Amino acid sequence: MNTTRPAIVTDFSLVDGLSQTKTPLRRTISAMADMYADWEAARRLAEEDVLVYEFFDAGVPESSGEVAYGTSIVYPGKVGDEYFMTKGHFHSVLDTAEIYYCLRGRGIMMMENPEGDVQWEELTPGTAVYVPGRYAHRSINTSPDEQLITFFAFPGHAGHDYGTIESKGFRKIVVERDGAPAVLDNPRWAQ
Repeated sequence: MNTTRPAIVTDFSLVDGLSQTKTPLRRTISAMADMYADWEAARRLAEEDVLVYEFFDAGVPESSGEVAYGTSIVYPGKVGDEYFMTKGHFHSVLDTAEIYYCLRGRGIMMMENPEGDVQWEELTPGTAVYVPGRYAHRSINTSPDEQLITFFAFPGHAGHDYGTIESKGFRKIVVERDGAPAVLDNPRWAQ
């Protein structure tokens, strides 16, 4: 029995993170308005349905032994004083890790585990952030005018749990204070 699988080739630009052959998954502010601390500002932006981020999945099989990968593009912007961000997720297989390599822009990778440990690391071009297993994670674009573009990879069988973050949020948020990013307690975090 031949178990050889064909190679998967994926195109994406090192400049803008976009693929000419893959269809992105796009998240607009209307799909994320409840995730921001300032609901009123989010609702106003939702009327315009501003694009917050998009990502390209390479289409690798979702099974053990595979490595899923793709690119993520978080656009510059804020909801009130809170920076644009990805929705964020745990992995369905909680102990699986993920790595993000920053291609362009600057931002923060916010991470937290179910036990309440919160960590964040800066994303700048040429840096990689290893997100340990058991940690929910989200990318936050802290640039006023440049996209945050990352390449990511994780075990193919990891899956995504967005529901926990949708219902509870993250313990911390990143806002602009005096022209610079600041990490604050999330006033809307639900225990």
